[in-house]
Amino acid sequence: MRRWNGWSEEGAVPRVPAAALRLLADAIGPGLPQRDARFEDVVAAVPESRLTDDPGLSTDPADRVRHARGQSLPDWIALRSGRLGWVPDAVARPATDDDVHRLYGRADRAGAIVIPYGGGTSVVGGVTPAAGEERPAITVATEALSGLRGVDEESGLATFGAGTVGPDVQAALAPHGLTLGHFPQSWERSTVGGWVAARSAGQQSIGFGRIEDLFAGGRLVAPAGTLVMPPHPASAAGPDLRQLILGSEGRFGIVTETILRTVPRPAHEAIPAWFLPDWPRALAAARAIARAGLPLSMARLSTPAETETFLALGGRPGRVRALRAWLRLRGIGPDPSLLLVAASGAEKLVELAVREVGSIIRRHGGTGVGGSLGRQWLRTRFRTPDLRDALWDAGYGVDTLETAADWPQIGELATTLPAAIAEAFEGDGERAHVFSHLSHLYPSGSSLYVTVTFRLADDPDRTLDRWRRMKAAASAAIVAGGGTISHQHGVGRDHAAYLAAEKGELGMAVLADVARRFDPDRRLNPGALLEEAGR
Repeated sequence: MRRWNGWSEEGAVPRVPAAALRLLADAIGPGLPQRDARFEDVVAAVPESRLTDDPGLSTDPADRVRHARGQSLPDWIALRSGRLGWVPDAVARPATDDDVHRLYGRADRAGAIVIPYGGGTSVVGGVTPAAGEERPAITVATEALSGLRGVDEESGLATFGAGTVGPDVQAALAPHGLTLGHFPQSWERSTVGGWVAARSAGQQSIGFGRIEDLFAGGRLVAPAGTLVMPPHPASAAGPDLRQLILGSEGRFGIVTETILRTVPRPAHEAIPAWFLPDWPRALAAARAIARAGLPLSMARLSTPAETETFLALGGRPGRVRALRAWLRLRGIGPDPSLLLVAASGAEKLVELAVREVGSIIRRHGGTGVGGSLGRQWLRTRFRTPDLRDALWDAGYGVDTLETAADWPQIGELATTLPAAIAEAFEGDGERAHVFSHLSHLYPSGSSLYVTVTFRLADDPDRTLDRWRRMKAAASAAIVAGGGTISHQHGVGRDHAAYLAAEKGELGMAVLADVARRFDPDRRLNPGALLEEAGR
């Protein structure tokens, strides 16, 4: 079970390597550890539910606390300080579409809102209502809507309950020799319904596709009825309604069933690493790789700041010194960029892809270092979020944000976005350690994934204020720089104010019209995606 106020498993004690802590102390100062609230005290302070317990609802205070927040930094501040301010009145666990319909009736009679809750991994405020929402709330945990419901091996279509988490998807497909290939960093905890609702991207989406490529069809249950989406391989029968549901964040209904496009598990996989001598040449190499049409499944390019941080997190100073010395001999540095590339499939195709990437890298002054760094990343890729717990215990807050833009804009954003974040902290006399990488390459552009580490304040409200100023500055820089406000994390409540800059007045009106059609009484996750709570 995940700990109630963080990411790692209950009882786990993740640790940050000493070299990484030294890097942070030098960059932004020593951390200021804060005392966490006790779970027992938080549960004891939970107000009495405004809903009556019945066979379909749990009003247990501990259950309500465990479903009160996601994984955004404001969520963490609320949980760690014990200042939740809001908890749902009940938790529901429907197992069928009929259960969901009955739940809507129950909410209607009680005047309650309904908030879908998959794995609780939202980092954009997707599972708590906006400030000012006073109606009773029912959080809908989708864990009973889970499991493999069927596989058609001829078409590769697999049907899953929407509450199925990533490892269970992979385990269910393994006996059939299939894989979905969708591996977001939250893979171990997030659900297929959450992937659809947030329009997520897996780490190997270059080869396997984003969730919009993998989501063939399914079912969405809304207060207004049930939307059935057949899994046609292609259709010209009007607009594709699946595109309305992808990224809808529970505002239009609850996804109860997903039909997913799977592929045979690749026979071979390679994850070699290269270093580029500087950021301009690294960016040019990434652009060339993206436009070369190679059979890759992943390309991940770290800025020099992230490269330094990645090496510090490896926890082996002797090996890092030897690597740096070797890179200097090869003319790489002093501020190199690390590139990890994955190729998956038939052995000859993998060899071809790796060879062609190497040729591009050498033309841009880079050099290869084999597969050990790639294997290290692969082993720890789902453990990296655990470091948020360890860093918090050391007195540091960690947040992530991301965007995507065309190639002419992405290079500029890689510079202006960290600068805007750093400036926001300077207003409080603080510094931030900011680093980023290009995590998904496209022929026309790339995503940019940014990690921000900063010192906690001596009061939770001051820490929250620091985050708010940083988030506002970062979001404004993204909009000004021509980027999307979310490439893979979704909109939630943290980004809702910036969506209109991307969709325009007419586009926002269309989304509001759709929300009213699916949910006439505005009970479903109000405030997520659309700024409308309290209206």
